Amino acid sequence: MKAADSPSQDARRGVAVAALLAGAAAIGASALFVKVSETGPVATAFWRVALALPFLWAWSVIGSRGGHVAGFVAERRLIVAAGLFFAGDLAVWHWSIVLTSVANATLLANLAPIFVALAVWLLYGKRPTALFLAGLAAALAGVAVLLGGDFRAGGGAVLGDILGVVTAMFYGAYQLTVTRARSRASTSVIMAWSGLVTAVVLLPLALGSGEQLFPHSAAGWAKLVGLALISQVAGQSLIAYAMAHLPATFSSVGLLAQPVIAAALAWVLLGETLGWIEIAGAIVVLAGIRVVHQAELGRRIT
Repeated sequence: MKAADSPSQDARRGVAVAALLAGAAAIGASALFVKVSETGPVATAFWRVALALPFLWAWSVIGSRGGHVAGFVAERRLIVAAGLFFAGDLAVWHWSIVLTSVANATLLANLAPIFVALAVWLLYGKRPTALFLAGLAAALAGVAVLLGGDFRAGGGAVLGDILGVVTAMFYGAYQLTVTRARSRASTSVIMAWSGLVTAVVLLPLALGSGEQLFPHSAAGWAKLVGLALISQVAGQSLIAYAMAHLPATFSSVGLLAQPVIAAALAWVLLGETLGWIEIAGAIVVLAGIRVVHQAELGRRIT
């Protein structure tokens, strides 16, 4: 019989859940910054990380109490891998946001729980249950509905949707890597060093793509700074902290607040509305991911 959690454990879990939801809200707003950015998609991703680095490194150096370098050395392979996965996540997702709607790009990127569960199966031999397969089928059916609607809208929207799914693969890999790295490295150390890796990767990609690298106005810089502080410093740090104290599959599902927040903000601020077909597809995707989470949670308990 499983022993009950202590009050201190319950309190820590409550803080972690609150951090996860707050981080999801901050990330949910990021797609709007990307949509109105004066720089190219990959360039915007670079500035998002680069402008956040001074804050992340200050937090890491001060908060780690001399363990800033030691924490990186202890988990350097995982931290570098996390930086590479996050670079792929941001570069692909920002193009997805440009090509399709904010709601679709954010929703499809949040298929990450499915890829997390599949990776756990392939890497650790945890076979999927019938309930998991049912959730997977539902989520894929919802994606098919979304893609079907965008086939009628045009090829660019379809490509954006496909890039949203690819984003989920990168993000799922990032989540698993950060969860493992937290065994011997603090959240601040992971965010500082992996962010540096991400920026180093994104800058040549932005330069090589021929995108607009610098904003045209002070307002353009303000948007980039807002994206860096709200989504990268606050959002990603809160999520990294939460993932260190919560199961990977639970963290992935908690982040499902992102597409809801993003869709609401895009509707109010950008005038992006969803038709009934898109709403139905989104609901089916969210329901499928929820079923996947329930299947994984049930397997851990039994």
